[in-house]
Amino acid sequence: MTDVRKTHYRSCHLCEAICGIAIETEGDRIVSIKGDKQDPFSRGHICPKATALQDLHTDPDRLTKPIKRVGDDWHEISWDEAFELVADKITAIQEAHGENSIGFFAGNPSVHNYGTLTHGGELRRTVGTENHFSATSLDQLPHMLVGHLMYGHQYLVPVADIDHTNFLLIIGGNPLASNGSMMTVPDVKNRLKDIQNRGGKFVVIDPRRTETAMIADEHHFIRPGSDAFLLLAMIRTVFEDGLVDLGPMADHVAGLEEVREAVRPFTPELAAGQTGIDADVIRGLARTMAETDGAAAYGRMGVSTQAFGTLCQWAIQVLNIITGNMDVPGGIMVPTPAFGNVTPGARGAGYFATKHSRVSGLPIFSGEYPAVAMAEEIMTPGEGQIKGLVTIAANPALSAPNAQDLNEAFEGLDFMVSIDIYLNETTRHADVILPPTSALEHDHYDISFNRLAVRNITRYNAPVFDPPEGTKHDWEIMIGLASAIARRKGQDYKPLPAPHILLDQGLQYGPYGKAVGAEMGLTLEKLMEHPHGLDLGPLQPSMPERLSGPAKLDLELMLDDLKRLMDSRHRVAEGELLLIGRRHVRSNNSWMHNSTRLTKGPARWQLMMHPDDMAARGIENEARVRIASRVGAVETVVIASEDMMPGVVSLPHGWGHREKGVKLSVASEQAGVNCNILTDDKFFDTVSGNAALNGVPVSVEPAKPQAV
Repeated sequence: MTDVRKTHYRSCHLCEAICGIAIETEGDRIVSIKGDKQDPFSRGHICPKATALQDLHTDPDRLTKPIKRVGDDWHEISWDEAFELVADKITAIQEAHGENSIGFFAGNPSVHNYGTLTHGGELRRTVGTENHFSATSLDQLPHMLVGHLMYGHQYLVPVADIDHTNFLLIIGGNPLASNGSMMTVPDVKNRLKDIQNRGGKFVVIDPRRTETAMIADEHHFIRPGSDAFLLLAMIRTVFEDGLVDLGPMADHVAGLEEVREAVRPFTPELAAGQTGIDADVIRGLARTMAETDGAAAYGRMGVSTQAFGTLCQWAIQVLNIITGNMDVPGGIMVPTPAFGNVTPGARGAGYFATKHSRVSGLPIFSGEYPAVAMAEEIMTPGEGQIKGLVTIAANPALSAPNAQDLNEAFEGLDFMVSIDIYLNETTRHADVILPPTSALEHDHYDISFNRLAVRNITRYNAPVFDPPEGTKHDWEIMIGLASAIARRKGQDYKPLPAPHILLDQGLQYGPYGKAVGAEMGLTLEKLMEHPHGLDLGPLQPSMPERLSGPAKLDLELMLDDLKRLMDSRHRVAEGELLLIGRRHVRSNNSWMHNSTRLTKGPARWQLMMHPDDMAARGIENEARVRIASRVGAVETVVIASEDMMPGVVSLPHGWGHREKGVKLSVASEQAGVNCNILTDDKFFDTVSGNAALNGVPVSVEPAKPQAV
């Protein structure tokens, strides 16, 4: 019999845009993947990543059964054997070295899998260690910390109401490549063009003329790591020009006068000398923010992953508030998601600096220590030293600073288990790898990204395929491990119900839910009747109702950090270059390079460098160069680009798949290098501990001829 063709509607889980897609199948074969034109949010738009879902699902390198290391080889084992082996090893290490001798590291894909989010705590609680790390502190920690400190909850992260914005200031972000990021915004190119079509404009501040900058009304180069000077000078201008207007936040802020006094030394002239942006341009940007009806400032990776990341994100919030753009249409507002809505007293508000890491004393945030501390916590002897590690959908060997130290640390572990679908640069160090099902073999709900969406929407994603016999979902692996470990420890253990049951409860008790008597009466069953998703409407003013107290502008941590910023002036050595990363729409960190669809076409892994900087060093276009930092050196090909600010070089993140033991056939054919051999685990935002992946001092010189 001929297999029946079916069309399955769901959202793409490969980036934060969560675009609606239509997957046509015939039996167990994918026929096509297209944009869902009936999706109320993405409106039929998709990027190249969506079509790569087929490559990831059918990838012959994808693991489907548990494997354990035997010497240099890997052998398949049963799930029962795997769970018992891991439980034996973890409990034995803890009995010998203490509860905190086990560490956890969760990677970026975890946030794209709701079963991991709902059940990850099962395993963590059973193991009982305090040593947790994740990609959060390689990415968006400053956003979440500022939300916690200013507004009382780590998930109170306002986003630009881009569909109604008349002026958008983008600092260190490239949404045409990232599809948003900490601002879930599918079809972003058309949404940006709509700003221009209605008579508004958007401006990009970035050390590179990015894809987004190329279609912007203005682009201004900025020296990496100097963004805080720009933002503080803009805030000062708003005060000095008498343009402060708190709007709907007038009765809900504290510390306005303290901020006014604190920013007084940060003049536009000072900022011009540090940033490279003219003082009058800085004043003009501040005045436009204050005088435009519906303006928003948005900062992303370039301002988050730098030495003053938290200060930058605080300053962005202050700028939006004092220009009257907080909680107004076209400004910045907080979404109202159907699941996980934040109201006063909501669980998971976060906590900060209640403990500090054992070796360097870096602050904990919501149960996690900064990732820059992980290698030293593994390699430094003493009570609390990490001897065993659990990684979940993670590849810190490519995504975390000082990769050579991390690899050495992983080699020295007594035991390591990875929940992962690949033998990659990190999991090659593991003793056991437990692979979950393909994303198309389980249901899904976008918990995190609906909290950051520029429009209130909700959608349940049913599985496309039945999981093959003998496979397990992420959450089932968590339960299996937790149950085995609990038995070893003599603990009572009752697992949580399946993710869809928790989802239904959360929907019913959410702002649109049946259990709270909302007009929509939302339940999971009702949501499943809408395969294209439900449009819950535009963002609405709601910030005062979200706060349990006034928004705190005069955060002591931030005001104290102004001295460190002032002391950072003029520290770039003569001839020194500053390294930044680079995003591309066909990539996402380190986990999409085994897709033929995404890696085909022109190479995207080279170093970008301004022609003047190349000429000064005797470097020719497309020559091999040696890039060196305090912690390491790599060799790669350089390409000349006037899109780079002089004095700045750019190397993309997530490449370098040719390490021994890696089994990624497509990725291993790519010639890129690991930029985190250059990034420095001692170079970070001292307030939060977030890694400073941008603004890393490096040297670049012609590579020596390779031996024949």
